[in-house]
Amino acid sequence: PGFGVVHFANEMLKDRGDSLEGKRCLIIGSGKVARSVAEKLIELGAIPITFSDASGHVYEPDGMDIGRLNTINKIKDERGALLGRYIIASTTAQFNDPESVFDIPCDLCFPCAGMGDIDEAAVGKLADNGCKGIVEGGHSAVTPGARKTLKKRGVMYGPSTLTLTGNSIVYALGKTVTDEMLAKEISRIYSDVKLTAQEFNQRGDLYAGANIAGFLRVANVMLNHGAV
Repeated sequence: PGFGVVHFANEMLKDRGDSLEGKRCLIIGSGKVARSVAEKLIELGAIPITFSDASGHVYEPDGMDIGRLNTINKIKDERGALLGRYIIASTTAQFNDPESVFDIPCDLCFPCAGMGDIDEAAVGKLADNGCKGIVEGGHSAVTPGARKTLKKRGVMYGPSTLTLTGNSIVYALGKTVTDEMLAKEISRIYSDVKLTAQEFNQRGDLYAGANIAGFLRVANVMLNHGAV
């Protein structure tokens, strides 16, 4: 479920002549989406450095590799197990240190937990610590106020209305879908949304572009059925 989120992040960076290679990534959450985001990030050369849950956050300064991710998977797949147990398995991890996960310097942030996890204060801390983009892996993780702050601070924003379309794409393409097909379709959707934003004087605003594109699709269907 998180692969599509990472492919969208990759498109955002490619658009700026950059890539995921070597990017240090904060992951908020540790559910299935968060862990599949980490898996795809590692595959594409990025460095996931955190996971979080109700007990707090774990921070691997040198990053999570597949071995460490497998340890996290084992812990989280046990009913009710919390991330704090990971500290027993890792000699390098820090638990709730620093106190706020948003004080950890990063290149990208992937909030994959609850709604409203990223507020204005979180955006301020992330931007101050060098974060270049926030890509939602959970529905409406960024608050409306935080979206405005992102714009002011020049931080890229990948909204869930766009990043979480991966499941719908997989469903539409059928059981034989490959990750390559998913990446190609996501690239097409990204381009469409970007162009839509430009056409409506919202250049670079993927949130506005996704909302307008969605509205236009519905309006076109209604027109074709004579409903308007």
